[in-house]
Amino acid sequence: MTAEELQSDGSRYLPIGEHGLIGDLRTVALVGTNGTIDWYCCPRFDAPSVFGSILDADQGGSFELAADTPARTKQFYFPDTNVLITRFFADDGVGEVQDFMPVGDGSREADRHRLIRRVACVRGTLPFRVRVAPRFDYARQPHTVHTRGEQTLFESPSISLALTSTVPLDGDGRDVWGRFKLHEGEYAVFALDRVGDGLAMRGCPIQEAEEEFAATVRFWRRWLSASRYRGRWREVVHRSALTLKLLTYAPTGGIVAAPTTSLPEQIHGGRNWDYRYVWIRDAAFCVYALLRLGFTEEAECFMAFLSKHVPLCSDCPTGPLQIMYGIDGRSELPEQELHHLEGYRGSAPVRIGNAAVNQLQLDIYGALIDSIYLYDKWGQPISSDRWDELCTLVDWVCQNWDQPDEGIWETRGGRKNFVYSRLMCWVAIERAMRMASHRGLPADTPNWRRARDAIYREIMRRGWSSTLKAFVQHFEDDVLDASVLMMPLAKFVSPTDPKWLSTLEALGRELVSDSLVYRYDPEASPDGLQGVEGTFSICSFWYVEALARAGRLDEARLAFEKMLTYANHLGLYAEEIGHTGEQLGNFPQAITHLALISAAFNLDHALG
Repeated sequence: MTAEELQSDGSRYLPIGEHGLIGDLRTVALVGTNGTIDWYCCPRFDAPSVFGSILDADQGGSFELAADTPARTKQFYFPDTNVLITRFFADDGVGEVQDFMPVGDGSREADRHRLIRRVACVRGTLPFRVRVAPRFDYARQPHTVHTRGEQTLFESPSISLALTSTVPLDGDGRDVWGRFKLHEGEYAVFALDRVGDGLAMRGCPIQEAEEEFAATVRFWRRWLSASRYRGRWREVVHRSALTLKLLTYAPTGGIVAAPTTSLPEQIHGGRNWDYRYVWIRDAAFCVYALLRLGFTEEAECFMAFLSKHVPLCSDCPTGPLQIMYGIDGRSELPEQELHHLEGYRGSAPVRIGNAAVNQLQLDIYGALIDSIYLYDKWGQPISSDRWDELCTLVDWVCQNWDQPDEGIWETRGGRKNFVYSRLMCWVAIERAMRMASHRGLPADTPNWRRARDAIYREIMRRGWSSTLKAFVQHFEDDVLDASVLMMPLAKFVSPTDPKWLSTLEALGRELVSDSLVYRYDPEASPDGLQGVEGTFSICSFWYVEALARAGRLDEARLAFEKMLTYANHLGLYAEEIGHTGEQLGNFPQAITHLALISAAFNLDHALG
């Protein structure tokens, strides 16, 4: 960006990485290091935004709460929880904002999606300012404001929110604001509730906020105590696990790819997508990561999501499964652009919905069946009905694995014979064969074996470039792709096979920069999209794991430690890392955190 561009929009937007995440297993809020909530959808992840200033600083709406004096800020999570604390250090005092969302027990009260902001002065005296400016339905719906004592009601045609404040607020019929001063040991509380549909307005006095704080801390610590990970990187692994749990939609067990939409992969670029849905691939990989840590309940919930909300389609042109679903299992996710929003730092378009839902991506079958295999191995044996469904999927893969598809990266440049897609079809069949053999389950084993072996031979013959001395992006071409890093991880090839070691060397030369890994070169392999992108964080963690499995432990450990320096201040990762180390793309991204867990787990094991 030019200096003029930075001046025009840089000061209006925090960097993507300058945020923390809170949530209640139904929705989340992004809280900036400046104390502003600039992304919040209610009542669930994929609902229209209430606060969306991360996508339009002027029109999107926000909940500002900060020291009303020049102050340095620092942000951290209350240890072993998803309770976020933003601290303000000023000349006359130190204060903090404790942000959290109580996790409901499944009762009607859970539908409040209560968001509590507890303000404390911990040293000296500190003035604060607050401004609550909701903009409902992505800033498309008007609203009214009614104040009754300590409570303010924001009403829009689609949803109503009630704000409880223990300090006086002023308003103009659209927003409310106030200034107040706290002395050492004093508190103020702001609580935002969804109301209506049987939910009456309810206050939140200081004592109740303290009790809710303690209960929320207990919930997260109790959940994390089930972790079996005791390795070298316990803190970052547990932060990743806590983040994955935050991205789980408790009513169905679905896991969203990310809780945001349209955060750009390139500033002023067009690669802006809505990730607030359940990608079969991402969610299946998440199940793998959580199972490795001992969280079997999450795996069970995702299996229940598949059973109850993802019916197999017998006549769909893209196969029995879609690549993604709504968090409630809905199959229609129409994509549209919101032209009235300028986008993060002017990075239009802002999109909601996702047209990639209709793509053919064959790799999802391998990711899903691998997760079911691991669940059957480490969790609970799958049911006979589930096995019948799995056999239907494997039979379909055996018949369709050789179709060209859009691939894992959801390119929009036409279908191709992607090596990664073939690899994961092999995984789908091979894992199913393992399950059938281990449990004596009925299966069309001869047909499965023929298809599995045919895929293997095709990859070895057509997915290998004698020019590059490497496995490549798609058949009979000379383009590298970081997705082939999954080959040894999926046990398709030995991690010390000469062909694989040669591939690893080629990837290191062409796609790796200071441990950071690019997915592919868009100039060498046009993907139908405008602009360039940063390095892809999941690929960087795959690279660590591939190095470790190849016995290059010193390189693997250094690459892993370098990747940890690219996390934000809380240990969170967006989809990509930009050229100057900034977080880019939707934030935080589930698949990146699951790759971190896998890399840490396997690197620990290799180091002994």
